[in-house]
This record gives sequence, C-alpha cells and structure tokens, in this order.
Amino acid sequence: MGIFAKLSGGTTPNSTRLIGIALMLAAMGLFAFGDALGKLVVASYSVGQLLLLRAAAGLIVLSPLIWRQRAAFTSLERPWLQAARIGVATLEVAAFFLATRYLPLADVITYYLASSLFVTVGSALFLGERIGRARLIAILVGFGGVVIALQPSAETVSWPALIALVASVAFAALLLITRSLRQTPDMVLASQQFVGTFALGAVLVPSGWTTPSVPDLSLFAIAGAVSALGLLCVNRSLRIAPASVVVPFQYSMIIWGVVFGYLIFGDWPTPTMWVGMSIIIAAGLAIIAIEQRERRAAGEAAQR
Repeated sequence: MGIFAKLSGGTTPNSTRLIGIALMLAAMGLFAFGDALGKLVVASYSVGQLLLLRAAAGLIVLSPLIWRQRAAFTSLERPWLQAARIGVATLEVAAFFLATRYLPLADVITYYLASSLFVTVGSALFLGERIGRARLIAILVGFGGVVIALQPSAETVSWPALIALVASVAFAALLLITRSLRQTPDMVLASQQFVGTFALGAVLVPSGWTTPSVPDLSLFAIAGAVSALGLLCVNRSLRIAPASVVVPFQYSMIIWGVVFGYLIFGDWPTPTMWVGMSIIIAAGLAIIAIEQRERRAAGEAAQR
C-alpha cells in the first residue's frame, strides 16, 4: 500500500498532473475490469453472492489502511447522512451488477455516464448551486443522448435498461451525498461502501448460495481486489491533481467497457448506442468545460 502514499506528485506541477491523469486512467481500467469479472460470475451465481464475496475481498485489500485510520471511524459527521450514503451506494452496486446480467457491459456503462448530468441537476435542487443557461443546454443535450441510447418505445424499453438507469441515478445521489460529507476521510467512505454491499450480500445469499469452484472463487476475489485498488487510484488522483484536470478522463471507462465487453463476451454496441454514448460524453465534457470557465472567471474577479 505504500506505493500510493509515495505518489504525492512529481517535481513540477505538470508532472504532478500527469501522474494524476495516469492514476485516473488506471482506475477506470481497473473498475471496468472488475465490472467485467462481475458480469462474468453473475451469469452462474446470484448477485447477492457476488456482492458478498466481492466486498469481502475489497475489505481484505483495504484492511491495512482501515486499521491505520481506525480512529476516524469513532467520530463520524452526520451519522444519519452516512447511513443514507451506505444505503444508496449499496443500491447502486446491486443495480449495476443486476443490469450487467442481462445487458452488454458497454451499454450499462453508457447509462452510468449520465450520472454527471444527474449530479448537475441534483446540485441545483439540493445543494443550491447555480446551473446557468449553458449548463442547462448541455444537460438537455445529454438527456437526449440517454433517450437515444435507451430507445424508448413499448417494444424496446427493457427492465434491465431501466435498472441500469436507476443505478446511474443512485450513483449520482452517492456523489451528491459524498460532496456533503467533505470532512469524512476517503478511506472511511470507501470502506463503508464495501461494508454495505457485504451486508446486503449476506442477507441475499441464503436464498441463492452456490458453492463456487476454486477458479470461480478467484474471480470473485480479483473483482473485489481490483475495485479496491481502483478506489485507491481515484482518491490519490484527486488528491494530487485538480479535479477539473482528472475528472474528464473518467469517460475513458466506456472505452475499457467496449474492449472488455468485446474480448470477454463478444458484445459490440449498436449504432444507436454509439450515437447516444457520444452525445452523453460530449455533454459531460461540455459541463466540465463550463465549470472550468466559471471557476477561472471567479478567480479573476477575486483578484481585481
């Protein structure tokens, strides 16, 4: 684990940002790989079993850091909001893997990309942040991309697609709550997410337990381990580089999703999914660019 502590940045601001970008790209690859393994095992095992064993592996990987920061768990800010965050995070993970059981990995990740749009709307509704005309246009365009990807009609709308969309909304809610818990250490937040999914998995497993073979058990373990490592990469990336620099690279996850979906499952996005995916990415990047422009303008105004 010491390697993450040593990655405190390079010798220059540019090298620090490059390290942050590299960590974010690595995190997206790890998340997509872990999601692909999860999709692979839920074809033969229940979602509850995946949640249980994946969370157990993640907690084992994080245990040295959890022990080192154990004092932080004794005085948490706003316990009820912490509990709500655990519930939302658990719903998000369960819905994601349930959707991957029926849909191609890249399709589910596409719906996830819409979470940045939901976060922007939620920030205005619940955090009092101003949207502005430019961001509102970007949000509407992004929702258009979601509609194109979803292909809503009586014949094409499916429950798995709606479940994936619910997972995206839950993920956006998770990000909004996390914004409100800025004083809580990253390790506490990360471990809480695994504890929540472990608890739900423990509840669901008795009704659908299948004793895994050794090779399959290793897939469960790897899925949890790479997800934990991905969280560490994201946290370190955001710690050493500005969020406005590294966040746009989260969209690289769709590339990994297409690659792993094709190599492991032989899935390839449909033309309409490609169009919807491209629109969602463009809208998300536009929102990030607008936020950067507003931040620079505010900084220049403060210096006058």
